[in-house]
Formats: sequence, structure tokens, C-alpha cells
Amino acid sequence: AAALSEAMAAEEPRSLFALSAVAVSRSMGALERDVWALPGHLLRGLLPLLTVFRLERAEGAARRAGLSTQPIWRKLWDDVMKTRPPNSENIRCWRKKFLETFFANVLHGVLDVSSDWRLNDHHFSPLLHSSPHVSQLTLCNMLQGAVELTAEHNQKVLENLAGSLQILKFQHLLSSDQSIRRSLVLLLHRLIHHGSVIQVSMYSWPVPDTVLLVLILSMSAGFWRSGNALTYHSSPCGLCREKDKAQDQESARQRAERGCYNEREWSDGENQKGSPRALEEAGTEVKGYRADAHLNSDLCGPRSPSLRNKACEEAGSKVPYDHTIIQGGSSCCVSDQLSCHPVPPKTRRRLKSAVGRKRRCLKRSKGPYADQEDLYDFVFTVAREDNLGLVDKNSTTEGENTENWTSSAPGPPCTGHAGCKKRGVSARIFSLKAAHRFRSVSTLELFSIPLTGETCRTLSNLLSSWVSLENLVLSYNGLGANIFCILSGLRALSRHSDCCLHVVRVSDVFSHMPCMELVRCILSAFPQLHTLSVSFDLKNQLEGSRPEGNPSCSEVEIPESCLEQLEIRFPREPLHTAFLLPVLKASKSLQQLSLDSATLPCSQELGLLLEALRECNPNLKKLSFHDVNLAEHQKEVLLLLQDPILQEVTFSFCRLFESSTTEFLSEIINTVKRNSSLKSLKLPGNRLGNHRLVALADIFSEDSSSSLCQLDVSSNCIKPDGLLEFTKKLEGHIQQRGGQIQFTHLRLFQNWLDQDAETAQEALRRLKAVCSVVNDSWDSSQAFADYISVM
Repeated sequence: AAALSEAMAAEEPRSLFALSAVAVSRSMGALERDVWALPGHLLRGLLPLLTVFRLERAEGAARRAGLSTQPIWRKLWDDVMKTRPPNSENIRCWRKKFLETFFANVLHGVLDVSSDWRLNDHHFSPLLHSSPHVSQLTLCNMLQGAVELTAEHNQKVLENLAGSLQILKFQHLLSSDQSIRRSLVLLLHRLIHHGSVIQVSMYSWPVPDTVLLVLILSMSAGFWRSGNALTYHSSPCGLCREKDKAQDQESARQRAERGCYNEREWSDGENQKGSPRALEEAGTEVKGYRADAHLNSDLCGPRSPSLRNKACEEAGSKVPYDHTIIQGGSSCCVSDQLSCHPVPPKTRRRLKSAVGRKRRCLKRSKGPYADQEDLYDFVFTVAREDNLGLVDKNSTTEGENTENWTSSAPGPPCTGHAGCKKRGVSARIFSLKAAHRFRSVSTLELFSIPLTGETCRTLSNLLSSWVSLENLVLSYNGLGANIFCILSGLRALSRHSDCCLHVVRVSDVFSHMPCMELVRCILSAFPQLHTLSVSFDLKNQLEGSRPEGNPSCSEVEIPESCLEQLEIRFPREPLHTAFLLPVLKASKSLQQLSLDSATLPCSQELGLLLEALRECNPNLKKLSFHDVNLAEHQKEVLLLLQDPILQEVTFSFCRLFESSTTEFLSEIINTVKRNSSLKSLKLPGNRLGNHRLVALADIFSEDSSSSLCQLDVSSNCIKPDGLLEFTKKLEGHIQQRGGQIQFTHLRLFQNWLDQDAETAQEALRRLKAVCSVVNDSWDSSQAFADYISVM
């Protein structure tokens, strides 16, 4: 209130209404209900005087009065955050944007709530009241945010995040100690396994901590040990216990029904007539079966139905060693569970060997350091399960019999090359019998995180059964030969009938196999993909030396696919239409095609491609060429611009006018004028210069039937005087057409507009009255490109 009074004193004298509004805002605790009933014209003057706590509560009253609080939240952003958010023009709700950013800044300690009177309200708990508006959150460095969110005083905050958070990001992570990792486990378990997080993204981790990385990957895939082992302030996870209880009750009901049915069946059988002893023995067997199944349920814990049933069937002979129940920092052995659930002596004898093995395995987990050992046990079980003896060498689990990418013969994946085999350790898809299956995320993104052979094996194994995964992005992970290990996991995943994978994006510096071969491999395994993007910067000199067991995919037959978007960035590879043709033929639904950095081995190659597109892809709407030399392909360029189906064409840095004449530009303009289906034309980096830009204005002349809405002329050495002349010519055409024009967007990034600021400002001002202009304050003096030809 004092800060508000000081702010008022610095301004001019206010009206009686303004003074009354200030007085009311100071007494909102007593007057809130009456204030919400005020008419709209009074409420409008009061809203800007409220604290964040009261303003957030006023949302309903403002809506009923027909008022919008968006301008107030936008002003709050400007005053408190003091930055311009990226893509501010696309922000639909400034209330959510402010509170979400506010939450992150307070969590990371970069915002002091006492810095503004609107934030300083004793009713306002910064994290608690802003958490329901947080849909994405970034944790970084030493994961201090994870420690804070799992603190006991923030339990309600964590519950709110479990309902609102959808995107969880990790950035610039550093190695952390065991207590921090423990906090991260609790956070991931609550937000992913029992929450609503659907996407996990990791960025910029040059030297990743293997334990931490595997931990995040495994829990994102829905795997962790027992929910009972996840203690939250010395108590097991309540949600896991509720799930266990519900499953146990359902199992008991089903067993009771089966028991009653069996008793009736036995009583009606010929061998059971008049035999009380036989009936007694039958009753003993039923009870024994109950106790046996109940014990197995305790050992197995909460699982998906298929995993739970399978594990319970095997529990009598082979029990996972690490299903401990940590309570108050100590371990509860199986023998302790037996004392809580009476078992007939006959059943005890039957399970004696299994319990004995369980007890021996759990000895090492007792003591004050049980939690730390449990965490390490699970993480390294993921990648080295064979060494720990968790899997019967003669048994096979779902996903273990993984075929090679080009072979139908079954065999273990990721074997036979350095990327998936290290020091003789067998790289197999782990069974995860020591882990429970929880809810998993549907999107995984890894940006600039080097993946070692061991980490790739882990990721491959997780992918092999990650049926909920819809989007996979692997960007600059230094895969090398490990790409075959990842492909093996994806191949195993493709065999699941309920696989949901729709988007795959793979990019890296070096390609270990030809781009088109990789495209065919992925598409042949996942015909249900909607988006496939393959991008490499450079060609690996050792590309020809293919690891043993991974033959070429160039001859793999591609089934008819659902592919809608295909993006390929070639590492300066020749574009052979013959290799691309099978993909195009199989992709009848293709709507977007992007080809980047390809070289055309002969002049006929582009013509063959265009012919293939017309025949195979009648639904293609967007076609993009980037860094492809089209200087000698003027005829094909004109054919593309004539296409009656294409709605967006991009020629980015394609040297269109490098060796062309003025007639070629006129032909482009006349072709676009006659094409009523083309909505967007993007020509960045093609050396347009001033005179070609001015000529492009004729696309919108009075005799044009063009429906062009967007024009991109970025990086084209355009100067302010040329832009002004283009603007004047465009205004003339609009006037001739009676103001009827569909042109709405012009992009002008990285042009020479700083050479004459006054002329540039006038041109931009007049352009913005016609269309939306997107430009930047680029310093042309820093450009080293050779634009002599247009000077």
C-alpha cells in the first residue's frame, strides 16, 4: 500500500473516483465479494490497481462484466519482466504467460517478489498460486528447482504441477550428488508416472552424467522400480499404494469368484461325492492358491496387466532382486511381508527357495545407505542387466528377438559392431523384470547431448517397448555407428500393434549411412509415420564400412505409408531420383517435401523428380529447396510455379538469378500472376537486389489472378530506397484494384535496411499499413557475402 501511495504521489492529482478506487483496492480482503458485483465501468478502473493475487481472482468477475484483463497482464509483464518475449505476437493469454514465467523466475531465484507492490501481497504464495498456470518448465544446472519442488512445504505446489505441467525441459545440466538425484526421482515419478507431463526435452549437455541421463530416460519411458521404494518424506508413494490396494482388491475378488466356481465344480464331480476329506483338501488348495497369489502380488507390485501377470507367474521360481520397500530410510524384506500375510505351511514350503533368494539379494540394501544403492542399482541394471544376472540366458523376453533392418531372421539387436558392443559384454534388450511400468511420456527430444555406446544401448532397449511414444527427436547426439543400435530398438518397437510413433527427426554432424537409405529403413518399419526428418551436415568418410550384421537398406520394400511430411538434408550428396522414387510412390498422402543441400548430378534429375511428384503425390501442397543450385534449371522452376496443386514454394539460397536474364524474372512474375492456388512464395538468399524486388510488385497488378498471401525476400541485399520504391508500386496496384488484395505478410530479414534509417522507416511505415511486415535490426556491415552482382 505504501508503494502504491508513493506511485500515486508522483503522478498528477487524481479524480474522486480514482482516489476511491485506490481506497477500495487497499481493503479488498473485506470488500472483495462486493467489488466483484460492481458494474463493468467501475470495475474497469479498479482492476489495474489490484495485486497479482486479487487480479487473478478477479478473472471471473471481469469476464461476467465483459472486460478483458489481457492489457493489465501485458503491462505487468513489461513492468516486472522488463523483456520482450519471443513471438509475442502469437501469445494468446498474457495472464498464463506472465504467471508461468513468474513461477520459473521465482523457482530459480532470479525474481524478487518485493521488487513490485503488485507482487507483494501477504495472501500471495508465489509458487503455490502460479503453479496451476504452468504448462512447461525448464530445470537447469544443478537441478536446484527439483530439490525445491520436492521439499515438504511445496507438496501442494507439486500436486498442482502434476495436473497442469505438460512439457518438462532440462538444460545445461551438471553432475549432481545422490540427494539431488533422489529429489529428481520423486519429481519425475509425480509429474510423469502420476502426472500429465507428455514431453521431456533435454538440451545442451556436452559431458552428460551417465547415471543422471539414464535415470531421466528410463523414468520418461515409464520404468522405475517399485512405487513403494519411492519415499516422499519417509512415506511410500500414496498414489502407488492406492493403485496397489485397488489391484489387490480386484485380484481378490476375481480369485474369490474362481474359488467359488471351483468349489461348486468339485462338489459336482464324481470323484468328490461323499468325500469330506477330499473337500477339505480342496479347500486347503484354494486357500493356498490365494496366499500364493497374494504374496506374488506383493513381490510384483503395480504393473501393467501383461507385465504383472507374467511376473507373478514366474515369482515362484525367479524373483527380481530389487523389489524392496523403503520406508523411513530402511528396507522391508520379503520375510517381513510374509509376517503380515499369513500363508499356509504347504505354500510356505513351496515358496521357500524363492524367498531365500530374495532375502539374500536384499541383504546389501539394508542400512542407512539403502536409498543410494537402490538408485545406482536400477540405473546400471538398465544398461548391464546381463552382468547382474537378472535374466535367464536361455530365456527370451518381448523385444529380444529383434530382426536386422534388412533380414527376417531373428537375432539379438545391437551386436557385432563397436556402437553396440563394448569389451565383450552382450548388448541385449533388457527384460526390465526388476522394474515396474508406469505412465510414460509421448514426446522425447534430445538436443546436443552426446550419446555413448552404453547410453545408446539403454535408449534402444527403452525404445523397443515404448509404445506410447509419438514423437522422437534426436539432434546432434554424435551417434556415429550407434545409429544402428537406435534403429534396432525402433525396429523392435514397430512390431508392437499398439505402437503410436508418428514423428521421427534425426539430425547430426556426420552421417554414418546415406540419407536415402536411412529414410527407407525408418519408413519401411513405420509406415504409419506422419513426419520424417533426416538431416546431416557432413558425409562420414568411413560411411562405406558398414558394421557386421547391418546390411544395406537400399533394397528394402517400402509398404504404402501415411507419410505427410518428409524433410531430407543431404550432406552434399547427389540427389538420385531413382532412390527417392520408391519413397514417393509409397507416400500417396505426402503434403510437404523439403530437400536441403542436395547436388543435382545431371540436368535431367530435377525434371525426373518433378515428373515423379506429379504422378505419385497429387496431394503435395508444400515444396521446399534449400541450398540447391538451380541456376541452370530455369525451365523446371517455371514448371513448379505453374503447378495447380502447390500452395507454398520455397527456393532458399538456390542461386536462381545467378546466370539468368531479365526475361527469366518476367516469366516468373507472369507465371505466379496466373497461378491462383499459390499462397506463399519464399525466395530468401537469391540475390534479388533492388530492381528485382521492385519488379516483383507486379505480381499484385490489376490484371493478376494471383492469390499470393506471403512473400519472403530475406537475405537479398535489399536497400532502403529499393524497399521504398517497391512499397510505392505496391500501393499503386492496390489502389487500382480498389483496395482488394490478399497479400498479408512480407518477410525482410537480413537486408541492408540500416544503410539509410530514415528511408527504411518510411518504407516500413507505409508497408505496415498494407500488410504485416517481419524484419530485424540486422547489421549489414557484418555480412561477408559477395553481392557484387547486384550492387
